[in-house]
Parts: sequence; C-alpha cells; structure tokens
Amino acid sequence: MTNDELIAALRDADAVRYGEFELSHGGTSDYYVDKYLFETDPHCLELIAQAFAERVGDTKLAGVALGAVPLVSVTSVESGNPYVIVRKQQKDYGTANLVEGRLDDGEPVVVLEDIATTGQSAADAVEALRDAGATVERVLVVVDREEGAAENLADHDVELESLLTATELLDAE
Repeated sequence: MTNDELIAALRDADAVRYGEFELSHGGTSDYYVDKYLFETDPHCLELIAQAFAERVGDTKLAGVALGAVPLVSVTSVESGNPYVIVRKQQKDYGTANLVEGRLDDGEPVVVLEDIATTGQSAADAVEALRDAGATVERVLVVVDREEGAAENLADHDVELESLLTATELLDAE
C-alpha cells in the first residue's frame, strides 16, 4: 500500500470534505476527514489493515470504542494479532471493564486510532491500558491532523505514527 493509494481510496469514499466543520475538541476546521465513511468502505479498510499490519509486528492491538473498532478488527485479522477494546468510559453493568478483552499484566500493546487532532482520545486510552497493566509506547493513526497530537502523546511517553498527515492528504489534489 502506498500513500497515493490510500489517499485515492479516502477520496473515492468521499471521506475528505471541505467547508466549515466543528471538531470534537471544540475547534473549527475548513476540512474534515469523515472516519465513518472510510471505516465503512471495504477498500479503505483493506488498505488500512495492510498498512497497520506491516507496522505492528506481533504486538497486541488496542482500539478506542467506537471509532477505532473497525480498524483494530480488520488489522487483527490481517496480522493475526489479538486485540482489546478501550471504552471511553466505564460501564456500570456486567464486568464494568474499561478495557474489554484479554490483557496480561506487562503486555506490550499498540493503540490504533482513526484521526488524531489533539491526541487526547488516544492519550486517555493509553492511560486506561496502563492502568490495566499494559505497556504502551506507540499509537498508530490513519490521519494525523498535525494539530498537537504528537506533542500531547509525547508528554505521555508515547510515539505517534501516522499512515498519512493532513499535509500529505490535502496537498495531494
């Protein structure tokens, strides 16, 4: 998978949009990468799974609910690596787990995410995984919007790696 192939697939899925958009952290942007459009497109998922699988080695995977669940699922199938799901908030029924799935104390985990803007969602997932006993040093994202996520994650001793940056995605026109 090349960056050009992934960019073309994201555009073919109409996942890159222009206009005025409010972002989850409260800011606004003149472009938006619609993760639900690329995460429900089989071709995009296939390319992302292949690219992530090349980068994860044999490390356990983690995805943040809801957005990263399709990504971590297809990457698990592509790589053969098991995964866990990190909830954004603890449920108050059943097992009341914040991290769902099998996780051994001290186990290395790589977090998969869709879009990184501030990186706070990934940072929260890293902390939940660490609280559950995992060792987390890396977050892989499809698109880094280059708006502070790498710096925020570095403050948590985590490296951010992206398949694409916003610059690469937007300059490819």
